[in-house]
Parts: sequence; structure tokens; C-alpha cells
Amino acid sequence: MTETSLLKKALRSVVAGQVKAAADPYRPGWHLAPPVGLLNDPNGFIQHNGRFHLFYQWNPLACAHGAKFWGHWSSADLLHWQHEPLALAPSEAYESHGCYSGSAVTDNGQLTLIYTGNVKYPDGSRTAFQCLARENADGEFDKTGPVFNLPEGYTGHVRDPKVWRHKNHWYMVLGAQDLSLKGKVLLLRSENLSAWDLLGEIAGSGLHGLGEFGYMWECPDLFRLADNDILICCPQGLAAESDRYLNTFQSGYFVGQLDYDNATQEHGEFTELDLGFEFYAPQTTLTDDGRRLLIGWMGIPDGDEFFQPTIQNGWLHTMTCPRELTLVAGKIMQKPARELQQLRRDEQAWQGIADDCPPLDITKAETEIVTEQVFSADLGGDMTLSFDGECLRLTRKNRRTGLAEQRIWRGALHKLTVLSDASSLEIFINGGEAVMSSRYFPVLPAQLNLRGSHQITLRHWSLAECVIE
Repeated sequence: MTETSLLKKALRSVVAGQVKAAADPYRPGWHLAPPVGLLNDPNGFIQHNGRFHLFYQWNPLACAHGAKFWGHWSSADLLHWQHEPLALAPSEAYESHGCYSGSAVTDNGQLTLIYTGNVKYPDGSRTAFQCLARENADGEFDKTGPVFNLPEGYTGHVRDPKVWRHKNHWYMVLGAQDLSLKGKVLLLRSENLSAWDLLGEIAGSGLHGLGEFGYMWECPDLFRLADNDILICCPQGLAAESDRYLNTFQSGYFVGQLDYDNATQEHGEFTELDLGFEFYAPQTTLTDDGRRLLIGWMGIPDGDEFFQPTIQNGWLHTMTCPRELTLVAGKIMQKPARELQQLRRDEQAWQGIADDCPPLDITKAETEIVTEQVFSADLGGDMTLSFDGECLRLTRKNRRTGLAEQRIWRGALHKLTVLSDASSLEIFINGGEAVMSSRYFPVLPAQLNLRGSHQITLRHWSLAECVIE
């Protein structure tokens, strides 16, 4: 299908559906969501010429995982966002089944996208091309085509390039599946972004003492933090355990040191980035002021996503809030980006026995709970958060089966920061030691009701809406 035809279909879908989608009571006030259709992975997150750009996997034609486009937002401050022209449409033979995930860099002053062109064949096989597109004077992107074809020794599942500059070369990590159906991360090098050499496998199932560790590793990201090289990845195929790996697919990180010369990375254990029900495909960027920011998809690629009620209004999924990353004692700490504090309004403070706490409106809010004691909280009638002195549990009914399901964090609790929107919760534990991110669909306006016989200290703010133009 030609690019013009695809753009016409996308425009028709947006024009026909955006009024209904915008009127949905579960539409977020300060999280990014698609105007219509399905959103998934964040792509091309970058600060370029002082302005933040966030691209995203988008099917504007339906709430389904079809051939993906790249949508595009930009912002000067992470608070006020505007829609930019659609960046990529799957119009070429090398991307016939979707412009899959990737990243962005500034190359000689020019914003440049690196993404996966996905191709599926009638016999069920597939291949993948890593492709470039460069911004032109009109703020649109001109495709220059594939720059790296499917390498030998791997199935057609090779995708999601993340590119960065180190010394005099460009480097790329790619998620991959080898012919033994083991997930790997590949390292590549280039002088000009247009010709790439495969250096080797820096991590994966069966490497560096991991043993069996998934059949595909998606969405790798590699960056420097506190004199360590952090490898983020999304292994698929990890068996669930009692307290971890409870989602269909996982997102996490390894801390280590990348040996650029020998294309290896010695690293420690795998740690999940988020313990909530919905979190996947995170991507980071380095800001002009030296912070490492992360945004993730508040979703999971599985069948349960299609039981979310927003589908009835023609849209599906949101991004997480932007988060600042630091490394403390070998563990990543995540905090809401400091810019979000500018959304705070109408501060309230309260201290006393949890049972005596009045209901709090958390439709669009930030709530700080300071306690080390047992308590429980009803979150809008849709979720329950409880602490028994050793274990923090987030509980809800599965939208598909109706059965209770929970997510778990263990440790000594000191403080919780709950960032809530009309249909999402992000719970930061002990100043970012752990996070639980989830979509939820409360009775609106959503209320927080606390229960317990111990003292708690609260601070609460309503949050203003972000402007999306």
C-alpha cells in the first residue's frame, strides 16, 4: 500500500474517532495516550536541539496489533506536548508488516531514526531489516532504507535497535533470537550509521552464567550510569516464580561493564524494572542537563489487554510518566521526573490513624504515604494495596477471567508515592527502590480509602492536566 493511501486511512480514522476517544472518562489527564487506536512501545526518545521528542508504536486503524506506524510527540518541558506529523508509515516492501521499534540520534545536527522494518511471508516465515529515516526541513522524515539485513545464525526475530555514540563510532544493540530459539542481545558498530558490522552477542540466554533465560529478548537499551553499563532488555519466555516474573513478558536490567573491543559484557543478576501489572518496552535518553530519563509502555503484549474498557471508545494504552534513573548500591532507583512537580495543585497534609483518614480524590493526583506499619488501601474500588509488615501486595480482578491476581514487593516499607491518573497508577516504593505500574478502571471520581490501626502521615496534591495540542 502506498504511503499516501496509508496516511489517508490514518487521517480518516483519527477524524472519525478522536471526539469519542477524547470524551472517554478514562482518558488520561497527564499521561500520553494515542488519539485513537492502539499505542505500544515508546520509540526514539531523545532531547534534540533542546526539545524532547517521543515517537511511539501506533496502529491508528484499530485497537489491534497490526502493521505499526510511528506516531510523534514533542515537548519543551515534559509537560506540554504537541502532536507532530506522523513520522513513519509502513509503505515500503522492507517494512510491509510494520515499522517496528527503534531509537533516535542526532547525526551532524540532523534528527535521525533507526527502526526495524518487519516483513512476513505467506508461508509464515519472516525477516527483518534495520532501517534509517532522516528529518527534513519540513519536520518530516525521509526514509533511506535498510542499513543492516538479517544476520546469519538468527531467525527473523531481530529487532528494536538502540543506537548511541561512543568515542569515534556509532554502536547499536539489537534484540534477537538465534536458531536454537534462545534470546540474545547483539552489538554492532558503524562509522556513519549506514554500514554496520556485527561484533557479537553481549548478553542472552545461555551466556554469562544465565542458563536458560527466554526465547527472545526485545527492546534492548544500553547506557552508562554511575560508572556502570546498564543493559535493559525484555526477555520473553521466563517462567513465573512466586514473587517475580508474574507478567506474561518481563522488563528488567543487568549491571555490568561493556567491553567494546571484545563485544562482551560481564554482568550481575537480572532485576525487574517494574513490579506492576502493566509495564513493558522501556526506553531511556540522556538529557542536556545530564539526567537519564526513562519512559515505558503501560501495557503488556498479551490477550488480557483487549479486555480494557477504553476499546469501546476506540483507543488503547498509555505511556508511563517520565522517570529519572540513578544507580545506588548496584540497583536502579526510579523517581518521577522532577518536572512533574509543576503539575501539583491544592496540597493537603494529614496525620493520624489510618482508619480515621478521610477519602482522598485520586482521579488525577499525587499521594505520599509515610508509614512502616500494616495498612491497606482501596484504590477506586478497582484495586487494593496492602502491607502486612513484610510484603506489599497490589491486588485486582483479572479483566479477562474475573479471578483475583496480585503483584508483590518484599521489604521494609518507609514511604509510598502514588501517582494516579484517570486510568493508571504508578506506585513508587521507598523513593524509587521499586515501582508498580498498572492500568486500572475505577469508579470515577476515584477515591483512596485507607484502613489500619496505626499512624500514617499523608501529603496529597491534585495534578493539573498536561496540555496536548
